[in-house]
Amino acid sequence: MYNRYPKSVSKIKNMAKVRGAIVVDTENCKGCEVCIPVCEEKVISMSTEVNRKGYHYAYMSNPEVCTGCTNCAIVCPDRAITVYRIKV
Repeated sequence: MYNRYPKSVSKIKNMAKVRGAIVVDTENCKGCEVCIPVCEEKVISMSTEVNRKGYHYAYMSNPEVCTGCTNCAIVCPDRAITVYRIKV
């Protein structure tokens, strides 16, 4: 039968869906908030709790929309964010 989509579009339909997840090292995060504006999906927020140094730390407030783009980890000056990509 005639396929109305080009082969490249058909391949995209068969690609695995990926979701992102971040892990913040709460003891190394100094709460600079640099990661928040670079997150296009608005996944990251600041915690109301503090770490042992007295800083509010970043956390994943909206995990279901994370794409795993790694922008937050790239801009983090303390390398406190690790990004994982999970197949769904």
